Amino acid sequence: MKVLVDTCVWSLALRRSQVVDDPKVLELRELITELRVQMLGPIRQELLSGIRSQAQFETLRERLRAFPDLELTCGDYERAAIFFNTCRANGVQGANTDFLICAVAHRLNFPIFTTDGDFRLFQQHIPVNLYTPRAV
Repeated sequence: MKVLVDTCVWSLALRRSQVVDDPKVLELRELITELRVQMLGPIRQELLSGIRSQAQFETLRERLRAFPDLELTCGDYERAAIFFNTCRANGVQGANTDFLICAVAHRLNFPIFTTDGDFRLFQQHIPVNLYTPRAV
């Protein structure tokens, strides 16, 4: 099964200057090895945004190019808005990108690998599946 990896997990693995010995990073490495990782353009943008060093930006951009972006559809954006509105009506706020991630994951029936607790709140109101890392 393919897995849609959220920005926070990528960030743990790629944007740190030190090697991170985190189980989530080890899990991401396993998913990459198994060719199960999926990328969205908005996640790529979040990862590349705010990098001050041009050299670090270029290195990260090259690493991420190994992961093609899933195609986004008009329906994904509409579903993301529906998810946003549903959660907001229930008192749950979230970022537009997070709801777009939920919409694409819903359409493709992919779980989302994230460390962002907001997704657990979203789960109470919209059909989203979260990836549970294996014991690595």
